Amino acid sequence: MLNRLIMKLLKNISFTIVTILIFWSCASTPKKNSSIVKEEPVVIANDSLEYEIIIIDPGFTFYLASTAQPEGFYNQDYLEARNRAWVISWNQRVQNPNNYNSDIYENIIDYQSNVDYGYEVNYKLFNYFLFAQRKYKMNLGGGFRAGRVN
Repeated sequence: MLNRLIMKLLKNISFTIVTILIFWSCASTPKKNSSIVKEEPVVIANDSLEYEIIIIDPGFTFYLASTAQPEGFYNQDYLEARNRAWVISWNQRVQNPNNYNSDIYENIIDYQSNVDYGYEVNYKLFNYFLFAQRKYKMNLGGGFRAGRVN
């Protein structure tokens, strides 16, 4: 009789331990992801014109530092010509959300061809267009060679 009682007690203890282990092993644990580094937005500004564009597209900061041609590689006239053409295409897509992804084409870019925004604004805007075309596999056209990297 005592053996039966001990066996029943051991059986209940074993069952309890196994049940606890199963629940414990199936429980979710918080995922530690300390390797994600938040990227700072790129600000394109010309204080004298009170003009500012803030780019928060992940990867653009790295693109500027690693892939883009250095400042001074292109002259300002070239950058302005590219930017004029690409802004027109960009803005047409913003205004046509049924045909283009509104998560990509969120805002109109107010780029006026008769305003001198300076080299830095044109350089960063130009490189953002290159970056976006590569990242989102799009072609903003403008009479320039398709698939161009720089």
